[in-house]
Amino acid sequence: MNPVLQLTAQDWLSLFNHFASLSLLAVGGAITTAPDMHRFLVDESQWLSDSQFTSSIALAQAAPGPNILFVALMGWNVGLNAGAGLGGGWISAGLASLGVLVTMLGMVLPSSVLTYTATRWAHQHREKLGIRAFKVGMAPIVIALLLSTAWLLTISHKQPEQDWPLYLLTALTTLMVWRTQVHMLWLIGLGALLGALGWV
Repeated sequence: MNPVLQLTAQDWLSLFNHFASLSLLAVGGAITTAPDMHRFLVDESQWLSDSQFTSSIALAQAAPGPNILFVALMGWNVGLNAGAGLGGGWISAGLASLGVLVTMLGMVLPSSVLTYTATRWAHQHREKLGIRAFKVGMAPIVIALLLSTAWLLTISHKQPEQDWPLYLLTALTTLMVWRTQVHMLWLIGLGALLGALGWV
């Protein structure tokens, strides 16, 4: 069990700033920044134990929902350590909640603001040649990535005589996304229903 941490306002700000800087580097998802989180939280600051760090990642990966939840669990554990653990009562619960808030805001806020600002700027300047060229150039790349993902998911089933419904569903879904305005969530729900019924 870790000794009780004495976190100052400067420590909380440092925690926020570190996760905010990682937010802008998290190309490929927050999990790609885990080594630097470990360096900061475990090695340098010693706000988490090694087992708390790895448990946070393992639990978030095993639980349903977005894998960024491991960031919230790390913040929770930092707060718990600052509040004498689970036995610390309301103070521990409050500090753990503060840890979740600080780490998640740090991880989500900068990249969200950057995305919003860049998208808004691109929309306001959508008639400029450079913006139009970027959109036209990105369209085939996005389509190719989507098709390659569909292909990889489909060919992982190695029995064509048994898996033909899956191939058919992939082709029909691709055509529907391409040629109709049906919302993708309906298609995902239909795929889930067909899978639950054992048809694909």
